[in-house]
Amino acid sequence: MKQQALIPTLERVVHGFCQLKGMGELTASKGLAIQFEQWEWEVGVGLYGFWRYASHKDDVELQDSLLAWYEGQIRKGLPAMQINTTAPMITLALLAGHSGRDDLRETVNAWADDLLANLPRTEEGGFQHVVKEQPNTGQLWDDTLFMTCLFLGTAGIVLKRKDLIDEAVYQFLLHTRYLSEPKSGLWYHGWTYVEKHHFAGVLWARGNAWITVAIPEFIDLMGDHLDAGVRRYLTQVVSRQVRSLCALQAENGMWHTVLDDPYSPQESSATAGIAYGMLRSVRLGLLDDSVIAPALRAAHAVWQRIDEDGIVLGASKGTMVGHDHQYYCDIAIAPVPYAQALTMLLLLELEQGQWLA
Repeated sequence: MKQQALIPTLERVVHGFCQLKGMGELTASKGLAIQFEQWEWEVGVGLYGFWRYASHKDDVELQDSLLAWYEGQIRKGLPAMQINTTAPMITLALLAGHSGRDDLRETVNAWADDLLANLPRTEEGGFQHVVKEQPNTGQLWDDTLFMTCLFLGTAGIVLKRKDLIDEAVYQFLLHTRYLSEPKSGLWYHGWTYVEKHHFAGVLWARGNAWITVAIPEFIDLMGDHLDAGVRRYLTQVVSRQVRSLCALQAENGMWHTVLDDPYSPQESSATAGIAYGMLRSVRLGLLDDSVIAPALRAAHAVWQRIDEDGIVLGASKGTMVGHDHQYYCDIAIAPVPYAQALTMLLLLELEQGQWLA
């Protein structure tokens, strides 16, 4: 890994993302460009990374590209609200706050109202992990926190609505209660209120990656709007999780699909997300410097798995909550858009944090 190769490598990964999404070849441009078309959660992760990069570099052209993308999507009509379709709303809320545009604020406000009023709830008021494929009745999933709560908290600040911030905080606390394993601090994939169990009881790597990413992002986005006690609590949650993750990291820097099973496949999307969250947390002062070396070892492992076309190799396909351990081991390995998106976030963090300088 070399600092001067970061942006060219990032652009190659973006190119690979567009190939996987059937968007054709990237057009020549002076720098990064928004080529995504579909409104999907993988795109939402990538767009959030672009916003972070554009803000860091004060890149007006890239900020305008983001704005133009959302304007086009709004003209076409936004999709129905559910967990995954909320992911792209994170960046729209940030753009609404940055631009001060009332029309964007109205769109953000309408989506937030729809989410609070109409998203099905579990017992205790949890966000049921509703996706387009199925309702997942009575289920909490760990990736819900990234997909919905980063948006709600950001929208609460932009719209000056404390009810949205309070709801986002509550979801973080409730999901931690039911999905964080007390002994290790690692997270289960899901919990069902209907049958009162954690399905296979598997500590799934990519699910844990969403937590390693979501907690520092939430703390940073909320800033002084987050109660000191909640900030302290969430910091300890991610600290405990990361200590256990470091103990389970393979010698080559990767993590296994089932974190505590060294015979399960190693998985790139989880490794990218965990490495990103660790470095981000160090930069925010949430974790100490002891995790830098494991995080950079993981980043190096992911970097080695980016092929000449920008495709991140070694990622597993979409994974529902499984009822047995073998289900997770048998998930096919294939190029997937979310591995591209999480690797984009990791490469952007390496650039922003000057971790290779």
